Amino acid sequence: MFNCTLCYIENDRGEYLMLHRVKKKNDVNRDKWIGVGGKFEDGESPEDCLLREVREETGLTLTRYRFRGVVTFVAEGYETEYMYLYTASGYAGTLTGCDEGDLEWVPKNQVDRLPIWEGDKLFFRLITDPDSPFFSLKLVYQGDRLVQAVLDGKELDV
Repeated sequence: MFNCTLCYIENDRGEYLMLHRVKKKNDVNRDKWIGVGGKFEDGESPEDCLLREVREETGLTLTRYRFRGVVTFVAEGYETEYMYLYTASGYAGTLTGCDEGDLEWVPKNQVDRLPIWEGDKLFFRLITDPDSPFFSLKLVYQGDRLVQAVLDGKELDV
């Protein structure tokens, strides 16, 4: 199993910074749109990883961010993944290119129209509500198909 972070950075125009994963070979996220983030390095806390990955992938330094939840991914043939999910509304710096894909600002109400993972649609509903409490979400996939989702210990219809 491994740990990673993912962050959805928002601007004052109601958009999220999205990464269209089109540049890496053998990428499980190939052609999907996701936030920015990545795997923990040895000795990192979730916040250390978040800040480093955002800076590496975007050139931005986060100045205001919020830990929103933990997402557990289970998929046959892959290690279990624990993702620490953040949103950010403050940043400094200039947006740069990313070697994993193309960065683009996308209106929040259009994100679910992009090719994203089915489970991502579930946590998008949670993170777009500023009053949503901290959550734990388990997502189980068979191939690209979401077969089980459990939110705070309660199974959801998928």
